[in-house]
Amino acid sequence: MAKQSKSNEKNRTSIAKRTKSVANSRGKKKDSKGMFAGMKEYFKGVRLEMKKVVWPTKKELGSYTVVVLATCVAFALAFWAVDSGVLAAIRAICF
Repeated sequence: MAKQSKSNEKNRTSIAKRTKSVANSRGKKKDSKGMFAGMKEYFKGVRLEMKKVVWPTKKELGSYTVVVLATCVAFALAFWAVDSGVLAAIRAICF
């Protein structure tokens, strides 16, 4: 029984030490080196991810641009047609 109580006491003291160290580390402010080191790591990651990007060729970029512009024109005409139809219906009903 004595062996078991010593073991329990050791566990309690180690838990108390860990709790104190966590509490102490939460109260400390980050130093400026830590902040800049974190920023440096962040930008290293950004640079690494940008190397993985597959950039379009000039020909692909031109065709993508044409598709986007055509889609914008199509939607603009569709919205204009719906707007004109609703306006005509409102005028017919109200006036």
